[in-house]
Amino acid sequence: MQIYLVGGAVRDALLARPDGRRDRDWVVVGATPEQLAAQGFLPVGKDFPVFLHPKTREEYALARTERKTARGYRGFAVHAEPDVTLTQDLARRDLTINAIAAKADAAGVTSPHGFALDSIVDPYHGQRDLQARVLRHVTDAFREDPVRILRVARFAARFHDFGIATETMALMREMVAEGEVDALVPERVWQELARGLMEARPSRMFEVLRDCGALQRLLPEVDRLWGVPQRPEYHPEVDTGIHLMMVLDMSARLDAPLPTRFACLTHDLGKGTTPAEVLPRHIDHERRSAELLKGVCERLRVPVECREIADAVAREHGNIHRSGELNAAALVRLLERCDAIRKPQRFAQILLACECDARGRLGLEESAYPQRDRLMAVLAAAQSVDTASVAQAALDAGAKGPQIGERVQHARRLAVAAALGEPALPSGD
Repeated sequence: MQIYLVGGAVRDALLARPDGRRDRDWVVVGATPEQLAAQGFLPVGKDFPVFLHPKTREEYALARTERKTARGYRGFAVHAEPDVTLTQDLARRDLTINAIAAKADAAGVTSPHGFALDSIVDPYHGQRDLQARVLRHVTDAFREDPVRILRVARFAARFHDFGIATETMALMREMVAEGEVDALVPERVWQELARGLMEARPSRMFEVLRDCGALQRLLPEVDRLWGVPQRPEYHPEVDTGIHLMMVLDMSARLDAPLPTRFACLTHDLGKGTTPAEVLPRHIDHERRSAELLKGVCERLRVPVECREIADAVAREHGNIHRSGELNAAALVRLLERCDAIRKPQRFAQILLACECDARGRLGLEESAYPQRDRLMAVLAAAQSVDTASVAQAALDAGAKGPQIGERVQHARRLAVAAALGEPALPSGD
């Protein structure tokens, strides 16, 4: 029995990336499930033999081969027996840079990365591709799993100075043409998209997906944005699709969380609608964006937090950009529509997405976004109102139901007006 460290941990160690030990995967060659169980390993794999180490709780998988049996990423028959070699196991991996292994030292942890550099096994020349900065598929078995298209795009977003091998891009295009991506389950698509959104250059993920044709199949609402012109005052060479990529990269630069980055991806969907869409052109693009967003979220089963923030950004980003022109009454209504008073942290993410949108334009990347600080100050003023006292005073005056809510809202408007230095509002405003 031999144990090897494989995949990302070896790759990142060779690249001298600091996260090389965060997730370590081990392959066991020449062993049976019974042998591992006898040593205290805990079986956890459903589709193939995977075990947890009795002390470190890291995953150890028996070396295996896979045979395609049906369309999609679940249609595989797995063979995991002691006669499966390390080279055979590495052949089923997606990219050459992820098909590098290293023999574990005696304890698996005594050297900085859990292996000695002279113990590397690299049958598919992954080290060469690391040096050349190339993402290249290992074997033609790549075509058997459409998730790998998403993984290549995600790795392009992480290693944004890597190119994609010509033959790998050609293979990905073939897989799209054959309908392989249509068989992907929503949860897996969302999982990979979410991880790609959180990479250093998220725009590259979507550029790669668009280049191979997968974006049109998975997110046609986003794919349609290329070629759609921006407003005349912006650079004519930057269409809505290019602007969207700049917004995504700004979200990474500002270290935005996932819900904010998803909102950046989807805030302008309405600009790409076609005559075939059910929403007519006279409806503003913010409302069209929100309606199209519903379909995207349902299709990909997007988590609730991401849905809610993206919906608020799609509907309100224009109003937030123009918020410097709004009076206290309009600002309080904006806070209410964004549910900012109940969920201030979510509102902060909404504002961050709007800042990314504003700065995701040529020449504006370093510009300030005063709307963000101003609206957070407006929110603080609205939150300063003692709503319990206002409500009790309204009750004492005989107010009921909606009248109480109106009194609370008016008190918030007065507080916001005072904070902004505006004249006091009449009670009916």
